[in-house]
Amino acid sequence: MHAALGDPVRLAIIDDLAATDRSPKELSERHHVPTNLLAHHLDALEDVGLIVRCPSSADKRRKYVRSSPEQLLSIGFDVLRPAGRMLFVCTRNSARSQLAAALWTARTGEPASSAGTHPAPKVHRGAIAAARRAGLDLHAAVPRLVDHAVPGAQVVTVCDRAHEELTPEPDWWHWSIADPVETGTAAAFDAAVADIDARIHSIIARIHSTIEETDRP
Repeated sequence: MHAALGDPVRLAIIDDLAATDRSPKELSERHHVPTNLLAHHLDALEDVGLIVRCPSSADKRRKYVRSSPEQLLSIGFDVLRPAGRMLFVCTRNSARSQLAAALWTARTGEPASSAGTHPAPKVHRGAIAAARRAGLDLHAAVPRLVDHAVPGAQVVTVCDRAHEELTPEPDWWHWSIADPVETGTAAAFDAAVADIDARIHSIIARIHSTIEETDRP
């Protein structure tokens, strides 16, 4: 892993992916790397387990690149801190974004909110059940429409469709989480919880580690 990160472009890519997923097109534009050379760098990073590439659940022709939270923690890699109060966004605001907001509050003690581009009438019962299994309570949660004016919030899209429908600001984050509603099984909802929880854990662990290093005499 350290050898793979010896290349400055690969190091910059991992730094970019520390808190957010990006498409290869975004990475190519942000790092001024032609697509064929970017593919070579991504292959090298994937070979050592630092990234994963997965298709968009909205536009199947599009892919997203995500870092491995566990691997980043193992090599002591920093992640970005949230810019403000967390706002998690998906399409229906009936599952992933509701679970993400509840998990963030439970894990950090900080308030978080959620919204959708096309809100459902109510939170999906599968999400409510998965939340209960994770020690969370979504019974009082109500889907709402995302307000495009969200000053001071750290926006995190947890849905490929919402991410591709909206026009993300440069400081927004994107987590490409598979939609459990499409499958509808308890395992699918639990997998979404686990994926979101792993990302949150990685952010918290690195923030705490950074604070401890700063406080050392």
